[in-house]
Parts: sequence; structure tokens; C-alpha cells
Amino acid sequence: MNIYVGNLSWNLSDQELENLFSEFGEISSAKIVLDKFSNRSKGFGFVEMANDDEAKVAIEALNGKEIDGRNIVVNESRPKEAGSGGYKKKSFGSGGGGGYKKGGSGYGSRGGYDRKY
Repeated sequence: MNIYVGNLSWNLSDQELENLFSEFGEISSAKIVLDKFSNRSKGFGFVEMANDDEAKVAIEALNGKEIDGRNIVVNESRPKEAGSGGYKKKSFGSGGGGGYKKGGSGYGSRGGYDRKY
């Protein structure tokens, strides 16, 4: 089971997160999410436990517990929904405006300077 752990102290390491959950069962992985630019903790992470029953016990025991001065949030991780959040690239290739248009009225598509010889 994959477990979301939020409201973490920025000082907490991956190893400390793993140690926190290891008393409840076997840990497959424990990772705190880091900001890709500053390489600092974003204050949340994920723990993957091999056994679902042990994971549920860990969630019950640790949700709301104070760790390093903060009450952590622990729950079952849900898959990311398609199209939710994140950066979306914008396409600038389509659409009107600007540029020279052959046979039109000069530059652009909204009138403008038109020479007739």
C-alpha cells in the first residue's frame, strides 16, 4: 500500500520517515518529495508498505501524531487524477494576429497599413 504523509517538518529525512513507519511492518520505500529547484523538502512524502494490514495499522497510529513539532497527516495515497493540477504547456502556434498575410490588408489581420500600387 502506498501511504501519503503530509505536514512534515522540513528537517525530516527519508531515513527518519522510514524509521517512523518501520515499527509497524516492512517498508518497501520511504521518500520525502523535494523541490526540484531548491532541493528542499516540500513538507510531504510517500511510504510504501508491503502488507496492507500493517499499513492500515500504521495510518491509524500515526495520523495526527506530533513529529518534530508538527502534527503529521497520514492516509492512503490515491492515484493522481488525470488533468488535475500541474503545469500545462500552452500552444502559441495557432490563432490569429500578427505577421504578414499575403493578399490581405498589409500586416496583421485587423486592417493596418495597406499599400495599393
